[in-house]
Amino acid sequence: MRSSTRNITSTVSVNHSWFTDLCLLVKVKLSLTVVLTSGLGFLIASKYVGFQLSSLILFLIGGMLVTFSANAINQVLEKDFDCLMTRTKDRPIASGRMKVSEAIMIAGIMCLFGVTILSLFNPLTALLGMLSFVTYAFVYTPLKRYSTAAVAVGAVPGALPVLIGFTAVDGRISLLALLLFLIQFAWQFPHFWAIGFLSFTDYSKAGYKLLPVDDSGVLDKSIGISSIVYAFVTLACTFGLYYIDLISMISFCVMGVLSLLYIYFSYRFHSSYNRETARGLMFFSFFYMPIVLIINLFY
Repeated sequence: MRSSTRNITSTVSVNHSWFTDLCLLVKVKLSLTVVLTSGLGFLIASKYVGFQLSSLILFLIGGMLVTFSANAINQVLEKDFDCLMTRTKDRPIASGRMKVSEAIMIAGIMCLFGVTILSLFNPLTALLGMLSFVTYAFVYTPLKRYSTAAVAVGAVPGALPVLIGFTAVDGRISLLALLLFLIQFAWQFPHFWAIGFLSFTDYSKAGYKLLPVDDSGVLDKSIGISSIVYAFVTLACTFGLYYIDLISMISFCVMGVLSLLYIYFSYRFHSSYNRETARGLMFFSFFYMPIVLIINLFY
């Protein structure tokens, strides 16, 4: 038995080094997508005032640290629920490989340095960075266990990165930045509901109330029609951007087609309401926002 236990421990230590656990704690892959969004916002705004590579790198480091910190606090607060879900039970705190105090210390240091770096650009950028951190870690995270309103609350820090990228460049919230923020805010609802549909069993095990259910505990089909509505919001914002002459015809056409496809995939999900259509909506949503921002960067 001693030999067997020693082998198991050895395997765990090999598969989960401290650095590996740190990457899991801060959700590196998810954080990279957030920073990519803010970086594209920074570059789009730089088209109008000039671009400095050193400023971009500094901004990305600051944004990355704040995002890392928010994800770490998220796992601290959800440690007792992460161990109930297949997808999250191997996270370092939930599995017991990392102490809560250690994770809090790491998160605190990262947040301090991250917000400090963002403040070097201007106070508004630091304020929005801190707002994103607080809303995600201390409002959205606990609310997930009590109300479906958590989805709307979580969409705010989810859409703030593009806004933060703009404010870091010019120190104000421009109309272009605000409408791109609204597009990303609306985009998250179909995106999340598709993921939520596919992960509903896991969410239920952990007691999360992110998705509406009927009296018998069955997932409510209203998320299908709601996905269509929010997909239409992205189209309306696209029309708004073009109408007030903030985007080119090329950007308008590409963004319009993307929104129409988003509506189509949302409609398929609503009509069939199965894993195949949910998966289709989810995968399309992965491409939607990066393409929207990239087309605004070059045209």
